[in-house]
Amino acid sequence: MLLSVCSMVFLASCVSKKDYLALEAQHKETQDLLNTATVKLNSCLSDVAAANARVETMKDQLADLRKANQDLIDTKGDLTILTKKGSENLEKSLESLKERDLKITRLQDALTKKDSVTLAVVTSLKKAVGINDPDIEINVEKGVVFISIADKLLFKSGSYTVTSRAKDVLAKVAKVINSKPDFEAMVESHTDNVPYNKPPLVDNWDLSVKRATSVVRVLESLEVNPQQLIAAGRSHYVPLVENDTAENKAKNRRTRIVVMPKIDQFYEMVENEMKNLSEGTE
Repeated sequence: MLLSVCSMVFLASCVSKKDYLALEAQHKETQDLLNTATVKLNSCLSDVAAANARVETMKDQLADLRKANQDLIDTKGDLTILTKKGSENLEKSLESLKERDLKITRLQDALTKKDSVTLAVVTSLKKAVGINDPDIEINVEKGVVFISIADKLLFKSGSYTVTSRAKDVLAKVAKVINSKPDFEAMVESHTDNVPYNKPPLVDNWDLSVKRATSVVRVLESLEVNPQQLIAAGRSHYVPLVENDTAENKAKNRRTRIVVMPKIDQFYEMVENEMKNLSEGTE
């Protein structure tokens, strides 16, 4: 530093002020270039260090890949064995699926057969009972046959004694039930919401049950197997419409005869098929 100062003093004494200033500017420019070069050098050194680190990482990755490749080569024989076992398991699975499809087909056939029988029952009933009577309605809901008979056709007001006209209709129903020994007939009686209390009956529950029982007894007298019959009273709790007018109350006073496959037999069949189906998928 001292030498530089001395040199500058010496030069200042030997050169003009203009030359001195030019030299001083040139010195400053040179110093700036040196500083810039130093910064770039440091950046390059940093990039080299990072590149060297990446090279080391790639060397480690290459070593891992070589090891994995060798492992694949070593396990090639094991994979061949596993592929053979997988093929055997696939064949077993296909056989299991075939058995399952067969069981599903059998179950669908059973349901189709039930629907066909149900349709035959509806046809027989409509032909025997007649479909033009507004007090008698025959329909199918979810594979079950419903015969709905207005109470004015079956009973007099407040009575549970079946009328003679109703017996003619029930005789036709009995004929159809008798032709289907594997079916059941549930007699389901409904009332309106007008309170009922005529001894020995105390309420609408009693009246609906007694009316259902009366219809069952008529069917039994018509040689319907008692084991096929069910008596059920629903009181006023399942109305078709609101009990707000005389006409609506008349609609709600009704008796339904539900003709259906014997529940225990049908569901036993379905249960067995579903059990076999489940076992086939294990």
